[in-house]
Amino acid sequence: MNRLLTITIAALFLAQTLAIVQAQDENEQTIVDVADGTGSHDTLVAALSHVGLVETLNSEGPFTVFAPTDDAFTEAGIDLTALDNEEGKALLTDILLYHVISGAVPSSAVTDGLVAAAVNGDDLTFSVGEDVMVNDANVVLADVPASNGVIHVIDKVLMPPA
Repeated sequence: MNRLLTITIAALFLAQTLAIVQAQDENEQTIVDVADGTGSHDTLVAALSHVGLVETLNSEGPFTVFAPTDDAFTEAGIDLTALDNEEGKALLTDILLYHVISGAVPSSAVTDGLVAAAVNGDDLTFSVGEDVMVNDANVVLADVPASNGVIHVIDKVLMPPA
């Protein structure tokens, strides 16, 4: 009986320890790690890699990233192979940085009419009603946590003003 109690306590302790370690691992995932693990942001991660922004979005931050889905990239007609030159990479970098705000902006901080500067220097405008929108994109999933900021999943690729 004493041995069974000892084994049970040891098993409970092990389970709690594993849960804590798993929670720590999840809290140490950067924005790029989280996006890479969703299965619906492969194009975004590939685009970040294509222009050399992975290291930036893996840095300390914090950042807020509006992450278009793979379908959003397809609808926008963005083909990474067609942007495989200096001019194309500069354009893609501008587009991607238009999806990033320096600092963590949770959905609770977003108000109707809020304007925030994207990392590329252009402004993003928010509307809050039945849905939350950034420019003309719907936020389909808000407040996805990462160790260096927050991700809001959107249904369109945001295009910087001309």
